[in-house]
Amino acid sequence: MKIIEGMKQIKDLQRKAEDLRKKIAACSADLDVETPQYEDQKTKVSGWLQAHHDIMKEIMRLRSQIQWTNMATMVSIDLGGFVVVKPISEWINRRRDLANLEREAWSKLTDRNLKEGIIKQSNGETREVKLRRYYDPVERDQKVDLYMSEPLMIDARLEVVNAVTELIPAPWQENL
Repeated sequence: MKIIEGMKQIKDLQRKAEDLRKKIAACSADLDVETPQYEDQKTKVSGWLQAHHDIMKEIMRLRSQIQWTNMATMVSIDLGGFVVVKPISEWINRRRDLANLEREAWSKLTDRNLKEGIIKQSNGETREVKLRRYYDPVERDQKVDLYMSEPLMIDARLEVVNAVTELIPAPWQENL
């Protein structure tokens, strides 16, 4: 099974589990003056609980396989002319927030609206003031652009990887 198939199966299992929870809530009790919805309602509810438990186990198995696969599968992405190789799990973290936080830090490098010119000092003399930058504006602009594009590049690459990469059973699952 491919990563994307596992992710889609988890969504379907979650939908089925939600449906079972609704049935359990609706049929777990009634008044003795009501007609039960099912002939042996207690057995039906017990069966739904077991089915729900089995679905939770399958979701856990699939999630573990996806996480294990994400830790073990190395992916290369070209970022700003450099090929960077990381496991899928690290790319997911870069995509989630780290690339945007890097962009935000580089975006904080500004001139702070400071102006060069002539100022009058408290003693009445005038003085020429110049702006000092403690960063390279060209490098800043390149980094902001790179970190702004990085999530899109990660998305594009991981879409392909998720479609072609087989799930790897976690070591503790191999005998299951």
